[in-house]
Amino acid sequence: MGEMGEQRNNFSWRGKGINAPPLFASRGYQLRMAGRAHIPTKSSALIAMIADEDTVTGFLLAGVGNVDLRRKTNYLIVDSKTTVKAIEDAFKEFTTKEDIAIVLISQYVANMIRFLVDSYNKPVPAILEIPSKDHPYDPAHDSVLSRVKYLFSSESVASGRR
Repeated sequence: MGEMGEQRNNFSWRGKGINAPPLFASRGYQLRMAGRAHIPTKSSALIAMIADEDTVTGFLLAGVGNVDLRRKTNYLIVDSKTTVKAIEDAFKEFTTKEDIAIVLISQYVANMIRFLVDSYNKPVPAILEIPSKDHPYDPAHDSVLSRVKYLFSSESVASGRR
């Protein structure tokens, strides 16, 4: 029996109102309907996004999207009608949720709430500023990059290296 016996146990048409195709029925195969996939939420972390529609769509196509039981998404699509208050609320929500490890925010949007982004100082979730289609990335405005530069410049001064 070997593998054939294992395969026969993986499928079942019986009890589901589905008739097995004759070829499969003659060989003893059965088809059982798949149950719901178990997705562990305690050990997994999400990536949240605040960006323009094209950027968010790209990440959603890559599988980053999530909708929780209360129909809350892990992204905010920012367009010309999105208020700064809505962006602030999404940023605060994403940075306080325990299941989010990284918040990707387009730099153009981050500039709208720069005071919030610059004042955020927790390691998790990490805030990463990314370029958008219409607005190129400017390293001078990236708060994380400026903190890293400051850290290394102060360490190099303290150690006597430059």
